[in-house]
Amino acid sequence: MAFLSARLLKAAGRLKPVLTKIFPISLLRRAKALLINHAVSQTNFIPFERAAHPDGINLIGDIRAEIGLGQSCRLVADALSASGLDFAIYHFDQLRSPRHDDHSWDQKISNETPYNINLFHINAADLPLAFFELGPAMWHKRYNIGYWLWELENFPPEWRTNLEFVDEIWTPSEFVSSAVRRVTDKPVHTIPYPVSAPAATQYDRESFGLPDSKFLFLCMYDCSSTMERKNPLGAVSAFTAAFRPEQTDVGLVVKINNPLEQDILLLKRELAGYSHVYFFMETFSKERVNSLIACADAYISLHRSEGFGLILAEAMLLGTPTIATNWSANTEFMNAEVACMVDYSFTAIQNDAAVYKKGERWAEPDIRQAAEYMRRLHRDGAYRAKLAAAAQKHVQSELSAARARERIRRRVEEIYASRH
Repeated sequence: MAFLSARLLKAAGRLKPVLTKIFPISLLRRAKALLINHAVSQTNFIPFERAAHPDGINLIGDIRAEIGLGQSCRLVADALSASGLDFAIYHFDQLRSPRHDDHSWDQKISNETPYNINLFHINAADLPLAFFELGPAMWHKRYNIGYWLWELENFPPEWRTNLEFVDEIWTPSEFVSSAVRRVTDKPVHTIPYPVSAPAATQYDRESFGLPDSKFLFLCMYDCSSTMERKNPLGAVSAFTAAFRPEQTDVGLVVKINNPLEQDILLLKRELAGYSHVYFFMETFSKERVNSLIACADAYISLHRSEGFGLILAEAMLLGTPTIATNWSANTEFMNAEVACMVDYSFTAIQNDAAVYKKGERWAEPDIRQAAEYMRRLHRDGAYRAKLAAAAQKHVQSELSAARARERIRRRVEEIYASRH
């Protein structure tokens, strides 16, 4: 019966675009929860036995994906590498990842999971499918950790059963850790990313077709992260409030991954009359993305919520002054001394937006204040330079490889010490 539930879950995952047009999303969520509950009840997990496998960590996730989830997995691999612990990478190709062309960790990928700790870089919603696809043998006799990301204060009720698949949870921020701690008594630990942002000098403004003579603001997002949460319209509104169409010394760069036609049309409609707007809609290598950020004079994110805020951290590290909503996980490495922090009010989500459900709350940033920050960065070079230098130093300290390394090493030592 567990096998049948697994087959149904896989089929439902593939047919989700069709099913959501036929059935209410609330009904589909209840049905999925019932299938997961039944499958879990039929599965006997064999507890951790340290001696059953060599000490070390199996990192299991979509390490090649060219979306935020893939970059997160690669940063966790960076942290494991810095830790000095033995580890292997098992590439788990999740169905919803559109591209898998990042090969930076190929030399570490293995078809085996040789070690006694599993670190599943697979979000809570997807873990049951991973369990039944990979098979229970991968879980048995190992200490299983989920590395999870989430972007709201409340952890979704329908995912709570999925806690049964792990012994503990790691997250990149206290914001996410707090949401998970509210629904479980299992250990939850914050392991921040070791942020790095290598850029390449060959990717200058000329290579991007961008003018050297203009002050350029950059905003970027991935449509798979939803326009509603990332809120590029907020950045566009702040830009149009700050500058007139005839102000020719300033421009806006909009980078979109996995673009949706309706998103592009909406953004372009809001920018009607502005001639110095530059859209990039192809997928770049990470090095090229970092170079685009470095080419910008300022970066703006008027997000409604972040589970970490990686691009903000990368912009700060690259010396690009940042404007950001002063709420959610990014405030753990951002403050008014190192960035332009935009005030907000809370607003209820009016309609379901992907996994973000109606009735939950997130931030609505102050567009007028964001516009004033844009004007100040444009006109005040001394302020801009001071902010950029302070931000770079702050990220180098707060989100260093050494910090991530020590947290991982300490936690792994605690796991082994408590599980003789």
